[in-house]
Formats: sequence, structure tokens, C-alpha cells
Amino acid sequence: MTILTLSSLTKRYGGRVVLDAVGFDVAAGERVALLGHNGAGKSTLMKLILGLIRADGGNVTIEGHARASATARSLTAYLPENVAFHPALTGREQIRYFLRLRGRPLAEADALLAKVGLADAAGRRIGTYSKGMRQRVGLAQALIGAPKLMILDEPTSGLDPVSRREFYGLLDGLAANGTAILLSSHALSELEARTDRMIILSQGRQVAQGTLADLRAEAALPLTVHITPEAGALGALRSAFPEARCASGRLVLSIQPQEKLELLERVAAQRGHVADFDVHAATLDDLYSHISRRAA
Repeated sequence: MTILTLSSLTKRYGGRVVLDAVGFDVAAGERVALLGHNGAGKSTLMKLILGLIRADGGNVTIEGHARASATARSLTAYLPENVAFHPALTGREQIRYFLRLRGRPLAEADALLAKVGLADAAGRRIGTYSKGMRQRVGLAQALIGAPKLMILDEPTSGLDPVSRREFYGLLDGLAANGTAILLSSHALSELEARTDRMIILSQGRQVAQGTLADLRAEAALPLTVHITPEAGALGALRSAFPEARCASGRLVLSIQPQEKLELLERVAAQRGHVADFDVHAATLDDLYSHISRRAA
């Protein structure tokens, strides 16, 4: 089921085009990453989806409803990069405040805080919370009303590695229950295993979209192969792979994806000299840099 639909979305400021006919869908349970350099149009796109600014062209619907309608707003939750809460309030008091604004029972506060791992800190003042804990309060308020769509702007900015892992674990659980998630992040390495699809913007244009496998196939970047020789076998392997370079006692080769089987046959023919080997595909960082340079 499609939750979010963007069709030829366009935004101009004066004579400058900030978004140029961007269009894609996000389905229920899908985690989509919105990638792009600063100024690529990510924040403008999110503001348009949220109904905070008007588009100059195109359309946005949320489960079939117009983006600024009361129904669409009730289905959507937003977590900004930098959350700000009153430091004198406790976590429980802050969530109860948001529940009042949404017309929800105040008794839901503790369950929401428990869901984001703040049950033990619910009675503490937010001024004593770490950045990661404040981000969890933001996620708790975003969960009010079980939204169908979550818009997350740099949600792990400033979080330590453990907090990032736990945060994405929470998002995985939401997606498993059918929530559509659209998030932007500059931390590309952590998105590889945490999102289902990527949308790449460059200078307001949508220049690529697809799974990591789709982007790799489109970019056709070379694979990097590391071959570790058995003791005393480096010379023999260098003769068998003259195109390789030597680095830290290993051979390093770059090959095209379609050459992988041929290389495996060559490695198998030298199995008596090979202790180990690894094949590394292009990372999301590599693909993003390649696609951005090509678009520019």
C-alpha cells in the first residue's frame, strides 16, 4: 500500500528552482533515505510534504489525502534534526503536553516513553538528559497517534554509535508494523543496511533512486579484490596477477562486476598460494560521490 506519493513536485524562490519535478512513492513499511548535499533540496522537500510551504507545481498526497489536509496531518509525524524541549519539564510532563495538543489520553505518556527506552528516566527533568535521550523524547512525541508516515531530518545527528544502533532498531520495529519512513542523513555508511531504497537529489533534481543493488548496477563501479598469500607465496601470486598492486603484504586488484567469475577461476587456479581473498563492492559513499559528480 502506498502511503506517500510525490508527483512532479516543483518549488521556486524568485527565479531560482529549488526543486525540479521530483517524484517518488513510499510504501507502508518501507524505509527510504533521502540523500543530497547541503542545498540539494532535502529540507525544502520535507517542508512541502509537511504542508509548511506551498509548491509551485506538482502534488503531494498522504494515503490519498492532500498534504495540508487535517487527515494528512493526523497521519504524519515529524522529527527535526535538533529537538528542543523545556529543560525544567520531565520527560513524562513533556509527552503529556504533546498528548493534550493531539487530544490523546495522558495515560499514553509512559507507554510511549517505554517504547523509546526512557521508562526509567520518565520522571527526570529533560535538562539532565543527554542528546540521545532528548532525541528519544522527540521520537516518542512523533509516535503519538501511531502515524502512517514518519519524516525524519538527520535523526541520528550527534548520537553516539550505540545510541544510533538503538535508534535504527526502533525504526526497524516501526517499519515492521507498517509505518512508512522517509529520512535524510549525511551518515551514509549507517544507511546501507538500514534502508530499503535511496533517493538522491542534486541541485534540486532527482538524479537517482533505487536499492543499493540498483545503484551499484547503474553506476557499474569496479570491485576491489584483496588477495592474501600463503607464507612465502607473494612472488608467485604477483606473477599470476601482474595487474595487481601490493599493499601491506596483500595483492589489490580492481575489476569490473562482470569480470568476477573469471577472477574467481584465476584465484582457484592458485589455491595453493592463496590464504584468503575478499571482494568489496562499492559502498553507498562511493555510489553517492559518483552519482553526484555525474549529475554536476
